Amino acid sequence: MYKYLLLISASAVPGAAYAQTASEQALEEIIAAQDEANEAGDQQATVGSYRSSAPAEAIITVTANGLGTDLRNTGQSVTVIGREEIETIQGADPARALARVPGLSLSRSGGVGTVTSVNVRGANPDQLLVLVDGVRVADQASPSGGFDFGNLLLGTAGKIDVLRGSNSTIWGSEAVGGVIDISTRAERGMTASVEYGSRDTLFASAAAGAGNDNAFIGLTGSWFETDGFSAAASGTEADGSKQFAIGSSAFLNLTPSLELFAHGNFAEGDVEIDGFPAPDFVLADTDDTQKTTRYWGDVGLAYYGNDLTLRAAYSLSDTKRANRDGSGAETFASDGRSDRISLRGEYRLLGGLSLAFGGDHEWTEFETSFDTAAETEISGAYAQLGWVMGRLAVHGGARVDDHEQFGTHVSFGGDVSYGFGDDWRVRGSVGEGFKAPTLYQLLSFYGNTELEPEESTSYDLGVEKGQRGSGLHLALTGFRRDSDNLIGFGVTPERPSGVYLNTARARAQGIEAEAGFDLAPGLRLAGIYSYVDAEDRTTDLDLARRPKHFGTIYGDWISDFGLGLGADLRLVGASWDNASNTVRLEGYELLDVRASFGLGDNLELFGRVENVFDTDYQTVAGYGTAGRSVFGGIRAKM
Repeated sequence: MYKYLLLISASAVPGAAYAQTASEQALEEIIAAQDEANEAGDQQATVGSYRSSAPAEAIITVTANGLGTDLRNTGQSVTVIGREEIETIQGADPARALARVPGLSLSRSGGVGTVTSVNVRGANPDQLLVLVDGVRVADQASPSGGFDFGNLLLGTAGKIDVLRGSNSTIWGSEAVGGVIDISTRAERGMTASVEYGSRDTLFASAAAGAGNDNAFIGLTGSWFETDGFSAAASGTEADGSKQFAIGSSAFLNLTPSLELFAHGNFAEGDVEIDGFPAPDFVLADTDDTQKTTRYWGDVGLAYYGNDLTLRAAYSLSDTKRANRDGSGAETFASDGRSDRISLRGEYRLLGGLSLAFGGDHEWTEFETSFDTAAETEISGAYAQLGWVMGRLAVHGGARVDDHEQFGTHVSFGGDVSYGFGDDWRVRGSVGEGFKAPTLYQLLSFYGNTELEPEESTSYDLGVEKGQRGSGLHLALTGFRRDSDNLIGFGVTPERPSGVYLNTARARAQGIEAEAGFDLAPGLRLAGIYSYVDAEDRTTDLDLARRPKHFGTIYGDWISDFGLGLGADLRLVGASWDNASNTVRLEGYELLDVRASFGLGDNLELFGRVENVFDTDYQTVAGYGTAGRSVFGGIRAKM
């Protein structure tokens, strides 16, 4: 029924203007005033300022310090992909958008909707903190506690904010490889789109919102359905999937300086999966299915004073999974939940000096078909000093966390950014990360209550000109991350059936390069390249499913009569599928092309061809991938 509701919504003719909270509006006003002062030659220090000889539109990130900040005022490596770019890329699959982020490699066990893992600079997928509207959405019942990007659709996403590098100083547990925050769409007016294509794939999304600078309420939803293809590369039976997602956001200015805000999201997906049936117990066609139901959200208050900003919230996230065999009998079920209270703030002390601070307490619980319900708690607090003067920005801070099982952990971090010349800047950061053992690793049948947190220290240093997405943009970054106490599965004389242990060490180092050029009016060419050398320091072998070389070249041309053309070329080198480095995954190249045509101000036709050359490749050994695929659709605005 969900899809028909969305199709009815798509028949309307909507138009969108993005809603701003009071904080976003205030930040834009400050930055605009700073740029005007810069044009006038004013070089005095200003709180949160950035001076540039070529002022550009501010790109706001929340992953760097937990509150909105100008990307040019942090020395950390951050990429922001906005809604306009998401719509240009087209489609429901987040992997196609994330392929434009340096340092990110992906693997998937079948088609859209199946398990999709993201490695940031070679880190394990579960060492990536994933947030939606600032709410942690990892599955607390999964063994490693990571987030499955197969459960995420782009139809409800307004912005993707990606930080690369350890940053537990601000975020606490899980921020080892990096942080990704996805913002739910918040648009005034209405917009909707529908597309259909290969393998009877239907994707529909809609968003609507109403309000002004003092109040806003918005709703967005999407439906995805496909007949799919066999998840097992050797199979012949198609494995389909369905996903429904709905999100809402609202804010109300109670006073000129006090804001009430709330977000709520629900998602449900059904995917057909292949398994390892008897008697051979090798990957093959089965009638197994998995249903995932998630809901998450937050509610809170934000205060914006002359010198003080505060943001307090309660949030929750719940993920339920149920696996069934071909007869419909349940073979496994799990439920993981987290509840969290948090406070973040910033106090502007004097001149360009400011103090960011915060604290949180989180309760997590899980239950599976084979494990009784268990729970734990963790508390944390941090402080970070920042100093901004002219084109120099420096930050340094520390965090203390206390976990019910392993006790206290301390994290440090800092970054620096210095602008020079014609819109150039040099930036660098050092950060520590940690990941608390999951409830499954601590308290399941295979659990070990003596586990210590996984730990990391990361460094990066880069130089950059301009900003991503406009004008001339160049960036080159070198990085290194050392990780210790990594949790693995082993056997001991006392636990012959298996137990989780702190046994592994890893190192990842490499470079990231970015470039973008406006070749002509309406014509832009850009690309990224990453070299990531990720190895197990215990065995000296490469980490599994981490290609050393990968990148994306993409370009778009927009005419003055409504026609748009574009292409993305993804290049991925070879890697190993297993930790023993005995199963090889060959490199591959994927070309996607797309087109759009505007019909007046309110309608747009669009279409694309994915995997133009019908490349046969695998990102997980034994699992199939989509061949050449064709899609077309219509987008409406009002």
